[in-house]
Amino acid sequence: MVNALKEVSTSELVLLIEKQEIKIIDVRPVDAYNGWQLQNEARGGHIKNARSLPVKLMTYIDWIEMVRNKQILPEHHIIVYGYNAVDSGKVATRLLKSGYDHVSVYNWFVKEWTENPELPMQHLNRFQQLVPALWLNMLISGDHPPYIKNDKYVVVHAHYRNRDAYLSGHIPGAIDMDTLAIEAPETWNRRSPQELKKALEEHGITAETTVVMYGKFMSPDSKDPFPGSAAGDIGAFRCAFILMYAGVRDVRVLNGGFQSWQDEEYEISYIDEPKKPVSEFGASIPVHPEFAVDMPEVMQIIASNGSELVCVRSWPEYIGEVSGYNYIEKKGRIPGAIFAGCGSDAYHMENYRNFDHTSREYHEIAENWIKSGITSDKHLAFYCGTGWRGSEAWFNAWLMGWPRVSVYDGGWFEWSNDPDNPIETGVPEIHNSVF
Repeated sequence: MVNALKEVSTSELVLLIEKQEIKIIDVRPVDAYNGWQLQNEARGGHIKNARSLPVKLMTYIDWIEMVRNKQILPEHHIIVYGYNAVDSGKVATRLLKSGYDHVSVYNWFVKEWTENPELPMQHLNRFQQLVPALWLNMLISGDHPPYIKNDKYVVVHAHYRNRDAYLSGHIPGAIDMDTLAIEAPETWNRRSPQELKKALEEHGITAETTVVMYGKFMSPDSKDPFPGSAAGDIGAFRCAFILMYAGVRDVRVLNGGFQSWQDEEYEISYIDEPKKPVSEFGASIPVHPEFAVDMPEVMQIIASNGSELVCVRSWPEYIGEVSGYNYIEKKGRIPGAIFAGCGSDAYHMENYRNFDHTSREYHEIAENWIKSGITSDKHLAFYCGTGWRGSEAWFNAWLMGWPRVSVYDGGWFEWSNDPDNPIETGVPEIHNSVF
């Protein structure tokens, strides 16, 4: 069937790339799309204007819905490319069977497109900080992966009061970090500089240590007493945010978390790795206070035309149908906050993830934000209930190179606990969300 597909040449694609009716689809892993040169191609990234549709995701039952959500429609002329003709052929054939009549393949991406610096490509601004499992496996195997020169690194398995998530299987050599070590349960805010210094030193982390964070998705249920204990995948972004705020210079997140490691069938360890404390963190915490904002600054953000408060919560939380948490009573949102969505509830991030828990195509995230009025020219403060989801959205914006992005650490928990703070409920009169 692959041989029967219409092929597009490099010269033809150059002429088609800017046409609105053309949809170019990249079926390589999203890490390659972001910028990683997974097969030693001359340049990393993707063809300009291409959309990410990894062949791996075809195994999921809702695949065609994902295609349509990307606004890739049957009336479009589609050009599919990947690392090889087999993968592009699989996706092209599936599209043809799904009612897409105008489908072609481009099989010269590696040999011609990446080799020619005059042909336009794009990549995620800070793609090196969102790492593939292949890169991490090279690191822990001593194989000197690209984009790192530091031999001092720590791999950290994040969890919330759930060491069983770590002990039931983790990446070899990884230590565990309970989020309680760096955020206080009384407020769910980041801990004090003194407490952060002590916690990081106990985990063997200095300002010069490369830290690779990941967590494990364990199907959290909001009806459980501690749903966050099953959402270590989001906890990893929360830890990354706090470490970067504190001053760890090189923080990476494993794209897709433990799921990506499993999908590659790499070795899994069950050893309870001892932490190796250090005597001195090596910087005055916080090195990046601008990454976090608190209630006084939030008041200023709400009043400013050059700033936006961004709500990273589910729609029922945003309009006040539910609080989202079994320990938060009040329902609603902070007045003026723009809805950026998260997913189905307080413990899921479907709006920011692919089916396999890797981060969604960054163009797609940015486009959805922009359609909702969230733009990179403003100071953006992301908030959720207690900081986890806001931290993941913040990390995405930071990866894209958006210049002024922060997390409102107190979130809905802090705001709703102050009886003097106003609360909005219902659908806003002007609602532009595309989520």
